[in-house]
Amino acid sequence: MTTRPRLDVVGIGSMAADRIVRVPRILGADEKGMVHAGAASGGEYVGGVVLNHLGWAAVLGLRCGIFGRQADDPAGRFLRAAMDRLGITRDIVLDGSASTVADIYVDDAGDRAIYMRPGATSETTPAMVRERHADFIRNAARLTSEVSQLPLDAAREALAIAVEAGVATLVDLDVPPSQAVPGLGTAEDLDALLRAAQVLKPSKAAARELAPDAGGDALALARALRARFGNRAVVVTDGEAGCAVAAEDFEDRIAARSVKVADTTGAGDAFLGGLLAALQLELAWPDAARLANACGGACAEKLGAFPDDPAAARARVLELYDGELALRPIVTPTGGGDAALAAMDVAIDELRKLRQRSSAESFEAAAEVIRQAEVAGGRVHVTGVGKPEHVASYAAALLSSTGTPAAFLHGTEVVHGSAGQVVAGDVVLAISNSGETRELREAVGCVRGLGARVIAITGSPDSWLGREAEVVLDAGVAREGGGLGLAPRASTAAELVVVAALAALLEESRDFGSADYAARHPSGELGRRARDR
Repeated sequence: MTTRPRLDVVGIGSMAADRIVRVPRILGADEKGMVHAGAASGGEYVGGVVLNHLGWAAVLGLRCGIFGRQADDPAGRFLRAAMDRLGITRDIVLDGSASTVADIYVDDAGDRAIYMRPGATSETTPAMVRERHADFIRNAARLTSEVSQLPLDAAREALAIAVEAGVATLVDLDVPPSQAVPGLGTAEDLDALLRAAQVLKPSKAAARELAPDAGGDALALARALRARFGNRAVVVTDGEAGCAVAAEDFEDRIAARSVKVADTTGAGDAFLGGLLAALQLELAWPDAARLANACGGACAEKLGAFPDDPAAARARVLELYDGELALRPIVTPTGGGDAALAAMDVAIDELRKLRQRSSAESFEAAAEVIRQAEVAGGRVHVTGVGKPEHVASYAAALLSSTGTPAAFLHGTEVVHGSAGQVVAGDVVLAISNSGETRELREAVGCVRGLGARVIAITGSPDSWLGREAEVVLDAGVAREGGGLGLAPRASTAAELVVVAALAALLEESRDFGSADYAARHPSGELGRRARDR
């Protein structure tokens, strides 16, 4: 039998696909407002209280594991791929109704409103925890859980198993008790869960409800909660002010360093991830609190709660901590196959959204420009720079094979003589995701100077290219998919689909038949099939 290596920390609780929308401000009741436009307005991010704990702990070199319930759906695959990238071991049951999703509205000050759909997290039972995950818990040095989306009795069972096995326990009290009871369980379950936590980390708002007589001072609240629940330590987070620690051998407030806030979502989760690392490193409480503050600050500087770029996240945490730490290397990714399916899911979802907002009128306008040019003796050229260059080559071949003669125009060679293939009255299809690429701007300026008409296929209709083009075809995506979310994946798929759609419209409008297709394909399987029709 294979023995699993011992893990530094395992967690059960929320693991959520966070769908973030940027807005000018968070609205009140009966108000209306506009979201920020464009792909930069948000997108889907990895999140969830406990997954965020583990992600930031993994950034600081801890061997982490996660367990609980999910569904085998696009959101679940998206999340499991992120776990694999950070080497987070998983012991997950895929029989939930749906993976957890959160809709998050983030304003220009970085404040947010969160609407949660717990899905499989809320379906976790104590019996499932003991029957399916007890050995996983026993194989860890620490257990982390939350009061946010996980049923209180399931969290209580996980901590009971940990206590029996001598595994240290931490609980993140992420929502006020008035939301936890009866939303997540009974007052008895909440009380037992908080008492079972050796380290309790409540938000200041949650602490105030539990200790109303302690006032608004974070340290007074930490002292009051420790006296009430008997924890070894209570750490109350206090936003940009930092935190307060009440432990047997230390009581004080620890200030946080100032950061430029982009999004406060998950800052408290990241804080606990840093605290987990500090406990593993056996730091003294002042240093432990500083490391936790540093993780919270690094998280608040970026959009989304999970450390998508582990190396950059670690570097920023160490910069904010400003001290020496003996950290292990970030765990090598496990390379789970879910990463491939998650990238595919992103592309499919982005194409579906593109289809929903696309209009037949824009394609007809582009086709009409091409028809007018052809009548006047003009020709079609397709260009792009970077990955769109390859799309442009495909587009020229596809158009030519379906009745619209087209030539590939090398984007960077245009200004070095290749513009000579373009004459007045020709049409240039220019493909660019950003619409701002310098080389393409130079190319478009050159062909326009020669009298060509420009059709843009771009992910940013409001970009320079979109403004300069006669007709714009939207190929925008909010997410690329893949590990970093940077390499063109979904955007390339969108550009290919838009090109293919335009080619289909032109093919149909010229009554292009199988005989025409066969004439252009005298060899090969496609030619044979066209001739047999």
